[in-house]
Amino acid sequence: MMIQIDMHDETSTLVEEQMQDVEKLLLFAAEKEGVQSGAEVSVTFVDNHRIQEINRDYRDKDKPTDVISFAMEELGEGELEITYENEQGAPRMLGDIIISVPKAEEQASEYGHSLKRELGFLALHGLLHLLGYDHENESDEKEMFDKQKEILNDYGLQRS
Repeated sequence: MMIQIDMHDETSTLVEEQMQDVEKLLLFAAEKEGVQSGAEVSVTFVDNHRIQEINRDYRDKDKPTDVISFAMEELGEGELEITYENEQGAPRMLGDIIISVPKAEEQASEYGHSLKRELGFLALHGLLHLLGYDHENESDEKEMFDKQKEILNDYGLQRS
């Protein structure tokens, strides 16, 4: 089961290996979560200024954050899943994940683990949001965070 991941580094600070590490983790997580083959997700790495603009414009929070995700399919309680597909069989668009590289570096240092682990954690967090997980209440938070930990551990990217 393969999904298409479109990666962009607007900061020009990441090396190819770092982007490949994120891609491999997301592919692993998508397979583990049973995401349909051919689904697409975009991952963009930005600086703090750019993520602050996005956070302000779309979330009314005028400060930088570590990761933001925009799902193409919103699932609410009792709602049916909507899959965008045209007559030519266009792929399912999961959405966009935007990660602040400076925030990831800062948090990796603060938590005492590698940048690889922090970028992986943030990308996975964003993907889980795209798949409908959330942390708006205590039970949803536990479910999402347990899922993150399980996937990271199974992948071999445990917290130090």
